Amino acid sequence: MSKDQPGPDADAAAARRLAEALDPSAIDALLADAKAAGTPIDGVDGLLNQMTKAVLERALQAEMTHHLGYERDDPAGHGTGNSRNGRSTKTVSTTNGPVTITVPRDRNGEFEPQIVPKRRRRVGQIDELILSCYARGMSTRDIEAHLLEVYGVQASRELISNVTDLVADEIEIWRNRPVDEVYPIVYIDGIRIKVRDKGAVTIKVAHLVVGVDVDGRKHALGCWIAEAEGAKFWHSVLTQLRNRGLRDILIACCDGLTGLPDAITTVFPQTVVQTCVVHVIRNAMRFVSYTDRKKIATSMRTIYTAPSVEAAELALKDLDQQWGHQYPGVIDVWRRAWPEFIPFLDYPPELRRVVYTTNLIESINFQLRKITKTRGHFPSDEAAMKLLYLGLRNISSNRGGESGTGTHGWKTALNTLVVLFPGRLPL
Repeated sequence: MSKDQPGPDADAAAARRLAEALDPSAIDALLADAKAAGTPIDGVDGLLNQMTKAVLERALQAEMTHHLGYERDDPAGHGTGNSRNGRSTKTVSTTNGPVTITVPRDRNGEFEPQIVPKRRRRVGQIDELILSCYARGMSTRDIEAHLLEVYGVQASRELISNVTDLVADEIEIWRNRPVDEVYPIVYIDGIRIKVRDKGAVTIKVAHLVVGVDVDGRKHALGCWIAEAEGAKFWHSVLTQLRNRGLRDILIACCDGLTGLPDAITTVFPQTVVQTCVVHVIRNAMRFVSYTDRKKIATSMRTIYTAPSVEAAELALKDLDQQWGHQYPGVIDVWRRAWPEFIPFLDYPPELRRVVYTTNLIESINFQLRKITKTRGHFPSDEAAMKLLYLGLRNISSNRGGESGTGTHGWKTALNTLVVLFPGRLPL
């Protein structure tokens, strides 16, 4: 926002002054006249639209007066070298519908209106409305139909696409913004999307990284789209975070992402890599028939609630003896996840509840899946990133704004982290 543009507080104050300036009797008279003439309150030909036209034209006349330095028909304007020179008409889109207004001109052609800039056909919150609809998963075709049906605004799909493209610079700023030096916990997970690449539609994964800061607030640190993951890819992602100011991660919670544990220990050697327990359970349950699910779930519970690594190994051995011959896949899932699972057993219950699962990031992914599943595929990585970013921005605004959201029981968990990782948390 530039210094010449009023902020939201100034806009609200101006709106209050305008409302207070209208006498109730004058409003009653306007409503009575509209009713007598059969004029609706809203809509393209409604009273609100006519008032919008009057306010915009009055504002344009005031801008022209400020530009020339004298009022209409004021003798002070003689000899100034510039004067009013008629007017032109243009139709602009507003949230009340299309409005045809007259725009004053000056003889020298130097007048640059601010409230309705030259070559601009949209005023008010139309751009924000388009971005809001797009962020909720509506296609450009759906937004086009919605604007015409509800607001009477004719906006082509090309126009809507151009409006959403305006966030490209905002995305780059978000991708490269500084982050905190230390995040006690970082969650990493991804969602699958379809993207057209080199003439063919392929499956790619949008990897989301969420950090919990020392105050327990969660922040989306970034989103990376890749067709194939591996140590090289994850090393690049983590190096980017390090270049943005991240110096230490205490616990990285993730699930079976190829090459990620090795990349974490390379870039952040002191970080403990913790697998998501819920993912392990879910992956194991894929091999279990419905009739045995409750029994095996009860047996697996003794593993992740064990008081120590030794007790967990005994519980896994019992699970193997009881069910291994029937469901060897269950045991295999636990064996493969064991090296990244056992750090969890060293934590007290207060911290286990925090790092037990990546459900936090899965909740965000659930919201992102809702807006991406309506698309058959994206034409490019950039188009996918645009929708994902707008979706993340929309989630953040509904869940605590830029400061993110808190973590239940964080103070107790933070005190536990101070004991387990001495000297690594900023005081």
